[in-house]
Amino acid sequence: MDVITTNPKQFSVPLSLRLSGSALKVIAVLSMLGDHCAYYLMEHGTPAYEILRCFGRIAFPVFAFLIAEGFANTSNRIRYLLTILGFAVISELPWYLLNGADSNHNVMFTLALGVVALAVFDRLCEHCPICVTAIMLVASLAWLSGSDYEWQGVVMIVIFYILRRQTIEPWSSRHQVNFQAQSLRQVIFTFSLMATYGLTGAILTSAVIFLYDGTRGCIKGAAAKYSFYAFYPLHLLIISMIR
Repeated sequence: MDVITTNPKQFSVPLSLRLSGSALKVIAVLSMLGDHCAYYLMEHGTPAYEILRCFGRIAFPVFAFLIAEGFANTSNRIRYLLTILGFAVISELPWYLLNGADSNHNVMFTLALGVVALAVFDRLCEHCPICVTAIMLVASLAWLSGSDYEWQGVVMIVIFYILRRQTIEPWSSRHQVNFQAQSLRQVIFTFSLMATYGLTGAILTSAVIFLYDGTRGCIKGAAAKYSFYAFYPLHLLIISMIR
């Protein structure tokens, strides 16, 4: 049976069970769609509602994980931030139509603040007290602004990023990284944050991230990338029209 080729002292999973970054994106999008359809369109408290809501708890932690991966691998971090921030602004109208003026801001603002926190970490990581303080200020901004998932979302993104082996050891070749061992460390240290939104969802999310194999997958090119971002405001708009 084919397995990941790594140090024999390290564990691995069969090739047939591994998930690429593209697979994680698809799982996160489907989870988000199911969660929002249940929350906005279904009667609360029914078995179907509870099942979809549990499945929906996968979405944000996987998006947070992908933000950390995307930041580490992008060739233009400023454009990466501006893209997320731009779609956050676009998404605010359909978010408002669904939740009203008194609601929190949409989750893409949290993801954008997560990118800011990662940039802070990269710039100030050699000055630990200043770095921690600056990241906490960014997380506090997410809390004060009321963006979805608030400070927990920003902290989760930072932890995912810090525990990447190639972040701590940038000289390591990609083929030498055991992504399952890396992912295990990441889910252990973020589990308590994920469990804040539901224990079942945290367990499911941990399983999905654990199977990540470090590859990009089939979603490539500008059109596919921007379609992925555009799905968020588009699906909110369609749900608001249905409701």
